[in-house]
Amino acid sequence: MFFQKKLPPIKSLIAQGTLIEGGITFSEGLRIDGELVGDVKAGKSAASILVISETASVTGSVEADHVIVNGQVIGPVLANELLELQPKARITGDVAYKALEMHQGATISGQLRPLMGGGVDEGDKPALKLAANNP
Repeated sequence: MFFQKKLPPIKSLIAQGTLIEGGITFSEGLRIDGELVGDVKAGKSAASILVISETASVTGSVEADHVIVNGQVIGPVLANELLELQPKARITGDVAYKALEMHQGATISGQLRPLMGGGVDEGDKPALKLAANNP
């Protein structure tokens, strides 16, 4: 609904049990199941999606167009389009987003800051979608 563009394919995976120390820049799609100590940022050439799974841990800043979190992030998060926080998401850091979808159980310890630029009038409120309460 909010992210009308076709999502890019996930072409890279950091598998569970893997620890990477250092920053990563990716294009299109990246899924993290392991641990990353460093910044993760999408390149500017195309639409991007970043998935931080339930088993993942990222210590550093996170930036992509579409960010899906169900694991732990310690650091700031910037979602240029849509930020999806699934039930086991744990973010310790400030969060900036254009649209936000947050499921029951997700937590944020930091400030929430909606992005107002990029075609959204200053008087408009950011899109906020409440996730359905699934049993």
